[in-house]
Amino acid sequence: METAKTAVALGLFDGVHLGHRAVLKLACGQRKNGLIPAVFTFEPQSVSYKTGGAQGFIYGRQYKHRLLDKCGIERILSPEFEKLRTLSGEEFAETVLKQQFNAAFVCCGRDFRFGKNASCGTEELAEICGWLGIEVQTAEDVVCDGENISSRRIRTLINEGNIRRANELLGEPYTLSGEVVDGNRIGRTIDFPTANQNFLSGQLVLRYGVYKTVTCIDGTRFPSVTNVGVKPTISGTRAPLAETHIIGFSGSLYGRTIDVSFIDFIRPERRFDSLDALKKQIHADILQCL
Repeated sequence: METAKTAVALGLFDGVHLGHRAVLKLACGQRKNGLIPAVFTFEPQSVSYKTGGAQGFIYGRQYKHRLLDKCGIERILSPEFEKLRTLSGEEFAETVLKQQFNAAFVCCGRDFRFGKNASCGTEELAEICGWLGIEVQTAEDVVCDGENISSRRIRTLINEGNIRRANELLGEPYTLSGEVVDGNRIGRTIDFPTANQNFLSGQLVLRYGVYKTVTCIDGTRFPSVTNVGVKPTISGTRAPLAETHIIGFSGSLYGRTIDVSFIDFIRPERRFDSLDALKKQIHADILQCL
């Protein structure tokens, strides 16, 4: 029995932003022709190859796949970059698109590159796929303020703390989804317990500071305030993490996965002379999040 034919969206899809969603929409639109919407992408760590290590990835594998599912994608292939980097354009089309996906349709953005040393672009894709009987369509650029929406642009905004603008280009709030880990429990001693989340290895870290956020726990949304940084008021050296005080929630979250969506930047992270001064500032931060 022949494997079902697919419509494959090609790209890294870091952030699954509005530009990416234009590509995904083309693949999902092929349902009317009996094709299964699919995505070929790479693991998030491959962003380091694309940016020369200058910036991390926006979303980890699990949350990225959640967004792709939400957009209507039914099948995802996401290998490590190293496993395919030596394939020529022809080999990629034959082994991945034809053999693994049984693709009848592929789509991508105008800047999509593939093949060893990124030697092929959209013209080569159309030519090679033409030999294999695969239709190719290139999505129109999605432009905001005269500039194409891109993951690179969004990473820069997140680095700068301009989360409101980043969210506009993403199409929904930037979200840190991950397990709540144990911390030093300082928040409890000043009556502001926090749910702490680590960033993944290689993941982009937001500008250090305090953010207005919304936290989703088992489908229920709570207003919250999140500090991203290294706790400069507390002595010692530590990796950056996100500490979220969830307004109106009580109970233990250790070991559970929560989604913290960032809405607005409130202030930069700073060192306070005492825990009492920190407590006073957190109270003021919370008032801005209600």
